[in-house]
Amino acid sequence: MEYRLSDFLPTTRKEMELRGWEEADVILFSADAYVDHPSFGAAVIGRTLEAAGYRVAIVPQPDWHGDYRDFKKLGRPRLFFGIAPGCMDSMVNKYTANRRLRSEDAYSPDGRHDMRPEYPTIVYSKILRQLYPDVPIVLGGIEASMRRLTHYDYWQDSLRKCILCDSGADIIIYGMGEKPIVELCRQMDDGASIEQIKDIPQTVYMARKEDIPGGITDTDVMLNSHETCLLDKKAQAENFRHIEEESNRMHARRLLQQVDNSVVVVNPPYPPMTTEELDASFDLPYTRVPHPKYKNKRIPAYEMIKFSVNIHRGCFGGCAFCTISAHQGKFITCRSKESILKEVKQVMAMPDFKGYLSDLGGPSANMYGMAGRNRNVCEKCKRPSCINPQICPNLNTDHRPLLEIYHAVDALPGIKKSFIGSGVRYDLLLHKSKDEEIDKAAAEYTRELICRHVSGRLKVAPEHTCDNVLRLMRKPSFSQFHEFKRIFDRINREEGLNQQIIPYFISSHPGCCEEDMAELAVITKRLDFHLEQVQDFTPTPMTVSTETWYTGYDPYTLQPVFSAKTQKEKLAQRQYFFWYKPEERRNIESSLRRIGRPDLIRELWSQPSLNNVQNTYGRRDKEKERNNNKTERKSYGDNRARHNPQKQNGRSIRRHSDH
Repeated sequence: MEYRLSDFLPTTRKEMELRGWEEADVILFSADAYVDHPSFGAAVIGRTLEAAGYRVAIVPQPDWHGDYRDFKKLGRPRLFFGIAPGCMDSMVNKYTANRRLRSEDAYSPDGRHDMRPEYPTIVYSKILRQLYPDVPIVLGGIEASMRRLTHYDYWQDSLRKCILCDSGADIIIYGMGEKPIVELCRQMDDGASIEQIKDIPQTVYMARKEDIPGGITDTDVMLNSHETCLLDKKAQAENFRHIEEESNRMHARRLLQQVDNSVVVVNPPYPPMTTEELDASFDLPYTRVPHPKYKNKRIPAYEMIKFSVNIHRGCFGGCAFCTISAHQGKFITCRSKESILKEVKQVMAMPDFKGYLSDLGGPSANMYGMAGRNRNVCEKCKRPSCINPQICPNLNTDHRPLLEIYHAVDALPGIKKSFIGSGVRYDLLLHKSKDEEIDKAAAEYTRELICRHVSGRLKVAPEHTCDNVLRLMRKPSFSQFHEFKRIFDRINREEGLNQQIIPYFISSHPGCCEEDMAELAVITKRLDFHLEQVQDFTPTPMTVSTETWYTGYDPYTLQPVFSAKTQKEKLAQRQYFFWYKPEERRNIESSLRRIGRPDLIRELWSQPSLNNVQNTYGRRDKEKERNNNKTERKSYGDNRARHNPQKQNGRSIRRHSDH
């Protein structure tokens, strides 16, 4: 299908003139290429404002060098400049866990890695403030959202203030921004100045104590000041517990933090969107393709998702290293079947569609339709996860609504197969509820997933094998991975399939030591895995894991937690992933002798039968098991399964999630 320039949000003065505009109400500056698709935040915000009657222009990946002509070419907006720094945190996008420059930027044309600066939120804001000192600047996206309060920055190795301080911007819209951005425009249209606007949910601003609406009350949460956190890491850890709890409440409290001579005020978020509101967001008139300026150029992130459909928003997994719940919230909002089918048909109409949907999923593929049975219980809850350490008894884990979606999509003429590329929570599939029909639906979903929605390799994310590390990650016990893999292998045998499970693992996560990694190597070796999908833990702002890594304390218990921090310590852990490579053997043998585990040398380089993999715990786990429960032996033995939705090739690709 051919599109005209006027089908896209204007990116140049010429395109504005095609629409008959002399000025825009809002000008968005994006650090990503402009792809007019509901998985790209700048497009979603632009289309949302357009639907509300505002004139929106977008400047994708402006040149921040030289004379700043890209920042001047559209002139000044009537209302404000909006900064959309990208679907990924700019530093995760730009650097590896070892702080090395990545070879490709998935959100830039032809993967070029020189199209965005470090911290575009700060760079763009400072340039705009210099050029247009009187025009308001509004921050959004994952970068600002996760830096709304004092946070640890791994790349600078320092504790940073709220990003409003460094950028000089006026206000942050955090999380999913459709509702607050429209309300902000409405209030400014009614004549309010940006300094007067302090009541919009899901916004962050700075003010003097005496200017805070209603004053500081007992219902507010006063965090430790930035200056206190600089002096006391335990104070920073203590802060984060409050930040995370309020991010996961249905009725959150206002957060306040002193910094310098001002107070950062974080207003509580809007309630989760309704199905009707989410449908409206996805049903906006996206072209679903990159802007014509990128003709004959490849945008890797777009290629990954162009034939995929996102079916819900939110994730109640609460994984300690993930920012999804902090950004999207833990409460699930589902699209209607009608809206999903409408988008699937749009994908089917694309000229190069061959009948295969690459993903019919979401932040976690099998949370569609799930919520608390008793909403009153949810309204009082502040748990960051509905499924860890155990699945909440109030959670309805029924997979039947999701199966109905799968069946409706697969029944469309022209759909040959719909793959589930997002992560599947196997703990939800294994959960035994009190409802026999729900358990039956989970078993049906498991079989259908394996038989109809896997492309030969099911990527899963057990993340580790040590239960203590998994506890800190908020992931299920590795014994559940075994159980799921047994089911996976049995169904493959019964159906005559020859599919593989490809597991993801993380090294150097807080709580993980060399011995844990050595035992991971032995356990995965006994499972006959040569690991491919692995990564070093990367501390990113506003996650429990990052705060634990930086402060040395668990934010919820304030107990000390060890983390590998030096390059030497991190490489010592990472090497165990690759025990099967001849060039690694000498160093691993030396490390095993150093940590007092020479017994594992024979384990790694002997050839035991896979029939002898039952009851394989590391030494410390055996002792723990004997002490805790001598009668219930779990099997760490011959299986494996699951996938983290947001990780593709070690990178975090968030879908419809970072605006």
